[in-house]
Amino acid sequence: MCTLGEPFMKYLFLACLALSLGISHAGEPKAKPVKITIGMVAKANNNQVFQVARTAGIKTCEELSKSEGVKIEFEWRTPDQENVSEQARNIEQLALVCQGIAVSCSEGETLVGPIDAAVKKGVSVMTFDSDSPRSKRMCYFGTDDSDLGRQLVQELIKVMGEKGTVGILAGNQNAPNLQKRVNACREELKKHPNIKLAGGTDGAFYHEETGQAAAAAWGQAQTSNPEITGWVLVGGWPLFVQNATKPLGAPGKVKVVSCDALPEQLAYVRDGSVQVLLAQDLYGWGEKSVRILVDKILHGKAPPKEQVYGDLTRVTKENVDAYAKNWELWAPKK
Repeated sequence: MCTLGEPFMKYLFLACLALSLGISHAGEPKAKPVKITIGMVAKANNNQVFQVARTAGIKTCEELSKSEGVKIEFEWRTPDQENVSEQARNIEQLALVCQGIAVSCSEGETLVGPIDAAVKKGVSVMTFDSDSPRSKRMCYFGTDDSDLGRQLVQELIKVMGEKGTVGILAGNQNAPNLQKRVNACREELKKHPNIKLAGGTDGAFYHEETGQAAAAAWGQAQTSNPEITGWVLVGGWPLFVQNATKPLGAPGKVKVVSCDALPEQLAYVRDGSVQVLLAQDLYGWGEKSVRILVDKILHGKAPPKEQVYGDLTRVTKENVDAYAKNWELWAPKK
């Protein structure tokens, strides 16, 4: 009678164990899951730039569901107004149901704990637009904020010249991405000794990141500082509101350069109130974030760099109509 030796029995046991775990002896990857969920936590629903990211995220999940053969659901959990405590709770809740989460951080330090806890649970987490560099997030996608601040000042100098007083409309004072832009603006302005910052050496005017709040703060700042001849808007918030440039006087009297180029903002370029817009890759916040997370979850591929930067597009009166056609694809009217 033939008996099975100990080595053979050991091999048989290991083979059965591998099969039970879904691992092949050849090192083949596990079968794809039937469904995954991607969560997104932006700063605020009342900021239109994040609605672009939301639209892009939804569409990209639909596209990848077809190409990957996996149902990819999109979960949007964003405060109506900026609230970092609510962001933290949303991350904690999403970590229970999502395999990947993308976050735009209102405060990077406050969100280190929730992000790290999600990563510990096995969730792939990345940031977009505004980073939390001390967290264990996989990567950041968005704008090189220091480069954007420098470019905004360079564009302003081109249109206003080497003399005058500059104000910086600065948004949330605690947002890490905006602070990088403001600091870069100040450093770049130091290269132009005949340019002064409004309010002495500071020059920044902070406000809630909504169109109405930004427009009110901008108008008040100009009225209180009539010597201002040029403005840098590190976010395009007030340009979502009609007649926001009225306190500046006739179009072009005070020079303005701004971040972003949403449809409402393009009208200010057309009428000469704003000379230059530097458009961030807002659609990419949703589209590329979803693609990065899906690549990591389904294929184990992380981006080659920890900081992945989107392109900036310069929009002026010369190309504003051509640029506007992008919005027919990015956010078609229903």
